[in-house]
Amino acid sequence: MTNVYAYGIIEQEDLELVVEAVAGASRVYTVDYKTLSAVVSPIDTKDPERTDKDVNRHNEVLRTVMEHGDGRTVVPMSFGMAFKNERTLKGVMRGARRAFRKALNDIEGTVELGVKLIASDSADLNGEAIRDDVGDRLGPHYVSETDNDLFSERLLLNKSYLVERDGRDAFDDAIDKIEAEYEDVLTVQYTGPWAPYNFVDIHIGANKGGR
Repeated sequence: MTNVYAYGIIEQEDLELVVEAVAGASRVYTVDYKTLSAVVSPIDTKDPERTDKDVNRHNEVLRTVMEHGDGRTVVPMSFGMAFKNERTLKGVMRGARRAFRKALNDIEGTVELGVKLIASDSADLNGEAIRDDVGDRLGPHYVSETDNDLFSERLLLNKSYLVERDGRDAFDDAIDKIEAEYEDVLTVQYTGPWAPYNFVDIHIGANKGGR
């Protein structure tokens, strides 16, 4: 049987898309277990190499699935989840069904958006005051947030936000106003939508490859 590479979990749906997928695959489809579907593509290994190209493909597949048609909620899997066959994958879905179900319920109708605020070289800024101001402006427009590493002295804010899909326009507008007000002293890096990686916590066991 062909190995399968898994991207994430959605509500049960018969879905097949032509898309540039991991390891050169050209389509993704769904494997069902009860009320859940895993989005997968065929692959010829159980240990895919982690390359920038394939990491980007993994993320773009998730984005495509999220936005296709009327859109859908996706619980993302981390890169590298390849299984011996569909039967093995269904066994994993069976074991993690409650966790997947809870995650789907928790993030229903949402996407993840990333925001970084980077100070210009010459700016002498009060980072705490800016973070408070941005927090006040964005606060009404997101469900949850996570802090990411401030890996540079110039990086004043680095957060991921869980945003209702229907509230995306209001969040976008708030970002536009922040960018306009601080355009002389800050660069705003705004990314997404992403599958909500930072808002789910599901770990697949080491025996994912099967015997």
